Amino acid sequence: MSQPLVSILTPFKNVSDYIEQCLNSIINQNYNNWELVIIDDHSTDNSFKIVENLAKSDSRIKLFKNDGDGIIKALQKAFKESSGDYVTRMDSDDIMAENKLEVMVNQLKEYGEHHIALGLVKYFSEIVISNGYAKYEAWLNRLTKAGKNYSEIYKECVIASPCWMLHRTDLLACDAFNPNRYPEDYDLTFRFYEQGYKCIPSNQLLHYWRDYSTRTSRTHKHYAQNYFLDIKLHYFLKLDYDTSRPITIWGAGFKGKTIAKRLVEKGIAFHWICDNVKKIGKEIYGIKLQPFEDLKEIINPQTIVTVANEIEQKQIVLYFDNLNMKSMVDYFFFC
Repeated sequence: MSQPLVSILTPFKNVSDYIEQCLNSIINQNYNNWELVIIDDHSTDNSFKIVENLAKSDSRIKLFKNDGDGIIKALQKAFKESSGDYVTRMDSDDIMAENKLEVMVNQLKEYGEHHIALGLVKYFSEIVISNGYAKYEAWLNRLTKAGKNYSEIYKECVIASPCWMLHRTDLLACDAFNPNRYPEDYDLTFRFYEQGYKCIPSNQLLHYWRDYSTRTSRTHKHYAQNYFLDIKLHYFLKLDYDTSRPITIWGAGFKGKTIAKRLVEKGIAFHWICDNVKKIGKEIYGIKLQPFEDLKEIINPQTIVTVANEIEQKQIVLYFDNLNMKSMVDYFFFC
């Protein structure tokens, strides 16, 4: 029985130090029926030449130049030039485990359409992995092992951008890479969520995620915190906000203020609570801050929690439990 074709979509820019190792990890996959559609996003180093040389010896590597500029345009170009039954994405500085494609294809064969194949990820670096990245790795893998990635989708991107695979028809159904909205991986994850695609639980390490100081997610403005908050609020209002219920914001730090400002700009009324005695009673953007205990007096609220402290978050969850409020229905952690 013939193997389905897998399209691997990979933009790259100035990754001459890493691109050959990345491509070799694809070439060495124990699943052979793949095409790598790889797009040069205006590199100024010798990345293009490295890929070009490898493409000469392997016809499965299809090299193109980006018609536009940036990662979204590159992904759109890659998808347009692809033809696989299944589609996945790969970052040009990372490494695939040798069984990655095989495991993901088998997952999709077993579970069928409207499912997303996932795998565990591991950061590696020539420098020490930061505590923040280590926590993100552990958090992401915990969700993936249970297949409960959407349960904390408003905290952070819950699907690793280079470690998913799905049917081509499903990617088309959620409009693939067409929306020009950053961060593009988080936006796509929300559209998977919107379509109701189920995450297939996985306990297999399939992807090695390289960290280094000039990595795009560390340096590009599109991956700044305000972009993450904008995309969270956009999809909350679209997918989970019940317009018959009042919104409450819990927290008055940077994130709380940013969300509050956006709601004011949109003309959406809300309550604002916090546990900072120095802020309670003050007005910000014309909204008076109330003590968090007032949440009990608000009728049937939906609460956006912007408190980042992990110990305080646990206390907040207990508070919601005592009020018989449920996560992703009555309250949503935005950090």
